[in-house]
Amino acid sequence: MDEEVIPILRVEDATAAVAWYERLGFAQQWEHRFEPGLPAFVEIARGGVRLFLSEHKGDASPDTLIYLRMRDVEAVASEFGMQVRDAPWARELELRDPDGNRLRIGTPTE
Repeated sequence: MDEEVIPILRVEDATAAVAWYERLGFAQQWEHRFEPGLPAFVEIARGGVRLFLSEHKGDASPDTLIYLRMRDVEAVASEFGMQVRDAPWARELELRDPDGNRLRIGTPTE
């Protein structure tokens, strides 16, 4: 097994959050609820990148910032109608998901 870090992001509505993250190329892997009607805990993945989305109030705080390295930040910018900015280490943009979590997305410069 490879060791890894999987960020947990707090969401109010996991179904709506999954739909938003699908625009970034993520796909839902699984969903867990202790019982029907209780909060959802969902895994989404894009290639080797995985995120957990949790409706559980104690799991994470809104306004979390995560950094995602992606091959084509220009495609993300086009999907969301944003401008990419140049930093010394990457071409980047920053998005907020519907729950206020911040995603800084960058394609490293050579």
